[in-house]
Amino acid sequence: MVKFFKYLLATFAGGIVAAFALLIILIGMFSAIAASGDKETKIEENTILVLNLEGPIIDRVTEDPFQEAMSSLTGQPSPEGLNRLLKNIEKAKRDENISGIMLESGLVSAGYATIEEIRNALIDFKTSGKFVYSFASIYTQKGYYLSSVSDKLYLNPSGMVEFKGLFAERTFYKGTLKKIGVEMQVIKHGKFKSAVEPYLLDKMSKPAKLQTEVYLNSMWEHLKGKIAEARGVDVQTLSNVADQMPMFRDAQMLVDNGLIDGLKYKDELLTELKEATDTDQSDDLSAVKSSKYAKVYVPKETKGFAKDKIAVIYAQGAIDGGTQDGIQSKDLSKAIRKARRDSSIKAIVFRVNSPGGSALGSEIIWREVQLAKETKPVIVSMGDYAASGGYYIACPADKIVANPTTLTGSIGIFGMIPNAEGLTKWAGLSFDGVKTNEYADMPSVTRPFRKEERDIMQAYIEHGYDVFIGRCADGRDVSKEAIDEIGQGRVWSGSNAIDINLVDEIGGLNRAIELAKEAAELEKYRIVELPKIPDPMEQFIKELSGEARMFIGKSVMGEEYKYLKAIEELKNGHQIQARMPYNLEIR
Repeated sequence: MVKFFKYLLATFAGGIVAAFALLIILIGMFSAIAASGDKETKIEENTILVLNLEGPIIDRVTEDPFQEAMSSLTGQPSPEGLNRLLKNIEKAKRDENISGIMLESGLVSAGYATIEEIRNALIDFKTSGKFVYSFASIYTQKGYYLSSVSDKLYLNPSGMVEFKGLFAERTFYKGTLKKIGVEMQVIKHGKFKSAVEPYLLDKMSKPAKLQTEVYLNSMWEHLKGKIAEARGVDVQTLSNVADQMPMFRDAQMLVDNGLIDGLKYKDELLTELKEATDTDQSDDLSAVKSSKYAKVYVPKETKGFAKDKIAVIYAQGAIDGGTQDGIQSKDLSKAIRKARRDSSIKAIVFRVNSPGGSALGSEIIWREVQLAKETKPVIVSMGDYAASGGYYIACPADKIVANPTTLTGSIGIFGMIPNAEGLTKWAGLSFDGVKTNEYADMPSVTRPFRKEERDIMQAYIEHGYDVFIGRCADGRDVSKEAIDEIGQGRVWSGSNAIDINLVDEIGGLNRAIELAKEAAELEKYRIVELPKIPDPMEQFIKELSGEARMFIGKSVMGEEYKYLKAIEELKNGHQIQARMPYNLEIR
């Protein structure tokens, strides 16, 4: 009995301590929010804008103190937004107090198209005569590509640079499914629609390998060309260096071949930056990070209040994929409808960064984009992906702008229903039931499709594909046959897509905004971002549950958590998918 009360008291005391700790955390978070608020940040002369890009980079980020607090608690870096980065770089170009930009982007975590937009913004920034420096102990290939535009690109003497060419790999589940007695029943249209291949094959099909080789080589040639231009070296030199796997060789070879400017320690870099900013060596450098600089006011050249607006509507993630950070067709359609009906919004820039998803959700969004186009100019800006359902929702636009490394196309649809009959027999399970009509038990995961059921599903897929290419044909003002020829589920790079009329122009978000301005014949305008951000407290509660779930998942599974997330999206998504052939990470 004594032990019982001892443990009871300990449990009670532990609960009080945990509650008190949570209260302290919440008080700290709310204090941080109150302290930050909307207070304008002031900076000194000769300040350096520090861009730490080693956390996640998403299309749109908001000034969210809750996010900062959650990042501190979980130890994960706060997401940075492409929208904020582009604004800050453009603002720093005009800001007399900013002397230059310091890049901390060796381990940048973003897609190549996103990196391309930041890189182009930095190139424009340099036209002001201000400097861009970069320093890291390790540069990934993406980090190096971004940093290659720097005036001075330095590496720690014991550091390494990953520069080896592009590689895309897929995981196949056929053998695993066979072992557990599960057959994936697939219905699709398009010889290149290879999203289903991991469940049917143990290696890439010839069409899948062909399309991957085409867009991967297109991307690699673009990256080498841009690096050669920025570094003043020839493309063949870059190819030769890549073939030598420089990350495991003496870093001096990178200096000798012109890929970097020198090997320096951090203190040597700081000394050089102090000289570049006329800072006394005994003083600290004046620096400001991106989140703080967002609160710095720098007047624009145009004066006065602009009543006309351009709406930038963000569509990022899988369509109706069942996760909090994806695209919900209902919410996105509402945002587009709101912009269409708002007379002060003269043009729409539709930012699409999606591998696709639900065919039904794509159709719902397509309808609103089509209606908006009939009312005002609609310009699409493609991010890292705008493929399958992502292209479906983009195709009605007046103009489509993509980056050279954007992955797009993948015009096709598929459906998958698992047949777990083998697994259930192994487990000793059996099923019996009663139905009132012929297809009342369709689809079933405990038996294979009957022939007539498969025929029904195939006809449904064929109809969906016909609708899809019809939407694309109408949007691009070509025949369905022309779309079918470049469709069939095939993925293209942005550079490829220009040649086959899937895309109108190479460029990023800023170029799309410029085209919207021209189409609406605007002199002065202001940007509004949609969908509207939820109330901060509502958003905090939503993010708290989402962050906690992600934190637990990542703690248990590490980097493999991304596979669980992908499976969850497929499980919770609509049965008929207009989706990229795979969850692709190019490195």
